[in-house]
Amino acid sequence: MHLVRNREATTMIKVLAFDTFGTVTDWHTGVGDAMAGIFPEVDAHALTRDWRRAYSPALRDVEAGRRPWALLDDLHRESLTVLLHDRGVTPTDGQLDAAVHAWHVIPGWPDVSAALRRLRSRYIVGTLSNGNVALLVEMAKHSDLAWDFIGGADIWGHYKPAADTYLGITRILDVAPDEVLMVATHSWDLDAARSYGLQTAYVERPHEWGPERKEEARDPANLFHVTDLGELADLLGC
Repeated sequence: MHLVRNREATTMIKVLAFDTFGTVTDWHTGVGDAMAGIFPEVDAHALTRDWRRAYSPALRDVEAGRRPWALLDDLHRESLTVLLHDRGVTPTDGQLDAAVHAWHVIPGWPDVSAALRRLRSRYIVGTLSNGNVALLVEMAKHSDLAWDFIGGADIWGHYKPAADTYLGITRILDVAPDEVLMVATHSWDLDAARSYGLQTAYVERPHEWGPERKEEARDPANLFHVTDLGELADLLGC
């Protein structure tokens, strides 16, 4: 079990805000398996990894003003169309609809549902995700994610790592930034959260990218570094 870096800081926490894609849900398995059925002519899991890699550049274009605001569903559809064309595949609208919807029903990691229920016994627990609210609601129902609130990007009209997302949670829940613990498996997300005054917890997800090796960051700036959410619940006394 990993030690708590700062016990005094822990006592201040009122809200746990979770990243979703990769942190609480297994996008590689869920989307990859769906893609194998929709596009049997391609290497579905390789395509899924490339699709995920297209995610950050698309969000940066929106935040930089290089394109108008668009929901993640729409950005996903556009980037997948390009990736398929590069592979010589012209998808139908129905195929694209099914592929984009796969992100709505990705499975949670095995430790997540029970741990979230434990954490809710003591804290306000919710999402802070670049997914849109409709996507996140369907994901929660499909994967038994017992959120108290759902912080989708369309609430703020911005994507992480924009300040409006992290500080948006503090405003709607009427808490100070250091009363929020941002929980994620991505260092860039946690670095941004800390820059706006939130506390941070890193969760190891070594299989997030399937067979591709993922380096797990060990940053002493994070209040916690845990192997799963059950361990986080233990450390938070739930």
